[in-house]
Order: sequence, then C-alpha cells, then structure tokens
Amino acid sequence: MPSNCIIRDMKKSFVIALAAIFLCTSCATNHIQSESKKERHTLTAEQILSEMSLEEKVGQLFVIQPDQLDPAFGKKGFKYHKTFSGILSKNIKKYKPGGIILFGGNIQNQKQLKAFTSSAQAQSSIPLLIAADEEGGRVTRLAKTEALGLEKIPSMEEIGDTGDINKAFDAGIYIATYLKEYGVNWDFAPVTDVNTNPENRVIGDRAFGSDPRVVGDMAGAFLDGLHEIGVKGCIKHFPGHGDTKDDTHDDYVSVSKTWAQLKACELIPFEETFPKADSVMVAHVTVANVTRDGLPASLSYELITEKLRGELGYKGLILTDSLGMGAIKKHYSAADAAVLAFNAGNDIILMPAFFFEAYEGVLAAVKNGKISEKRLDESVLRILKFKGK
Repeated sequence: MPSNCIIRDMKKSFVIALAAIFLCTSCATNHIQSESKKERHTLTAEQILSEMSLEEKVGQLFVIQPDQLDPAFGKKGFKYHKTFSGILSKNIKKYKPGGIILFGGNIQNQKQLKAFTSSAQAQSSIPLLIAADEEGGRVTRLAKTEALGLEKIPSMEEIGDTGDINKAFDAGIYIATYLKEYGVNWDFAPVTDVNTNPENRVIGDRAFGSDPRVVGDMAGAFLDGLHEIGVKGCIKHFPGHGDTKDDTHDDYVSVSKTWAQLKACELIPFEETFPKADSVMVAHVTVANVTRDGLPASLSYELITEKLRGELGYKGLILTDSLGMGAIKKHYSAADAAVLAFNAGNDIILMPAFFFEAYEGVLAAVKNGKISEKRLDESVLRILKFKGK
C-alpha cells in the first residue's frame, strides 16, 4: 500500500499535468480564434456572408451608440462610457453590431479616444464602422472636445457663401484627417439639404445655402476631401429637410411639396452627388403629397425602394436617421420601427431607441418570415462591401 507521501506526490503530478493540458488547450483555442478572426478579415464579402449565422447578419444591420450595449443606457444617473471594456466588451461580442457612432460623452482626450476606438475594433470579429456627426460648424463631436485641440471649421453656410468649392474640399480634407487619426472611418456629412425655409431651426447654417446647384457642388467637393484621406461620407437628409420649420428630433414633421417640386429643388444636390456618395441618410419627414402610406420617409417603402432605389437609381448604402428621435420613438416601438425601416429598404438601422428590443424584433421578423433572408443577405452584403471587404 503506497504511503501518504507517495499519494500526495501522485496527486500533485496529476494536477500539474492536468493544468498543463488545460493551458495548452486554452492556448490552442485562443490561437485558433485569433487565426479565425485574422482569416475572416482577409475574406471577401461573399465568403464572410456565407459563413455568418443569422444572428451575426442581424447584428450587422445596426449602428449604435457604444453606450447602447449597456442595459443601463438612458436610465437615471447613466454616464457615457469612455473605455471599451466590461459590459460593452461582453455585448459587442454577443450582438456583433455593424458599427458604432461616437458622441461627445465618449470622448475625453487624445490617448483615451484612440484607445477607445482601437479597443472596439479589436473586439469585433468583423471590422466595425465607426461613425461621427462631424459636419463642421455647430454640429461636431470631436472638434468640440477642447482636449483634442482641433481647429473649428466654420459653418457650411459660411463656406457656401464664399462660392469657392475648394473651401468645401479643404474642410473635408481637414475633418477626415483628424477623424482617421482617431479611428473614425465614416463621417455623417455633408448636409445636402437646401435651406429654403428661413424659419428652419434644425438645418439652417448646417446647409451650404439655398441654391440647390451650389449645395450640390459644395457637398461633392466636401466628399472629395473625405475620400482623399480615406474616410467615407454620408449625404443627408433625403428627400430634403431644408423646407421645414419643425424638428424631427421632437416629433412629426411634414413636407408639403410634390415629387415634381422636390425634383426641381431639394433633390438636385442629392442626384448630383449620387455618383460619389458612399451612403444616403433618410430623414423622418413625412411627404404626404408624394407617398400614399403616410409614413415618415425613413419607414416608407414607396420613398426608399420605389423612389430612391428605383426611380433615382441610387445603388449605395442607405441608412435611417436615428430611430431614437421623437418622430419615431413617440409613435412606434423600437422593434416595430426597426422592422419597418428595414422592410422599407434601409440597409443600416441607426440608433434605435432601445437596441436590444430592436435587435430581437428584427431577428424574430426574419425567423417568422416578415423579413426574407434573401433581403437580409442583400443588405449585409452591401454593408460588408461598404466596409471594404
């Protein structure tokens, strides 16, 4: 019968051997996962799509605030995240959103912002779209953060008033340069609205002016500037938010013009910039004299699929304005709004009021046939190609 010492030595040897096996297995698993991620980054869009689960495909449709990955988002006392760790890290791996959009609350200083965006990318199995509303003038996220020490670009109205498209190009160059430095690859700019209503309080000096040809030329030059540095742009807010006086951030906003009237003014700069536009953002305005469905443009199949895709022939990426805005949030659940928006023809669902609810709503709609998987694949493929795959 072996002595207690021998038994203890045997047990010790067994534990050490077991730990070594576990360590090797763990290392091998991590290596396989790392290699898998590395390999996926080198695949074509079609190859990636063929390997994706249904859940991964649905996740790619969403661009959200990083804070929306935290279930506490929007609740009393919530503070914006400035590190991409903890619950954000856990849920980006679980839900695999297509991208995130940064707000001022996520930005502290140079070192922190670079760490935030690089950490987000590192934790995503498919490259992330990282976006910001960086228009210049009064709508900026990075330039308003004093710690970044950035030059403040004048309003687009001021640039438009000069009549010099080189100034719009230079603005695009400068903005794209610092966005790229901080890991932002998609700018929700330029504003391509025609500012034809002097009472307009949401667009105003964000637009290049009231002449649609000038707006088109300036917006195109701004896009050229972004592209020169390798940042994607987004023309907004289709079919035009310039001839309104109310704000879709608050509630319902109506545009009374007919389609012919829109084509004679508001749509001119959009159509002019379509050949170079990476993406188009659709507004929540309701165009009662154009559509029969009475829905906000962002939820309207008639306006997005029939008009924007069909009649106007736009083939690029289409996204909603934020679905957390009052014009949507006050009238639709997060799930219903997301499903309506996708079935209307949008590829990207931007910032639903409640991300988890919207995600589950779209996933359920695919499973029960309200959204066809063929239609889902079309958008996911477009998103992957947009990302450069």
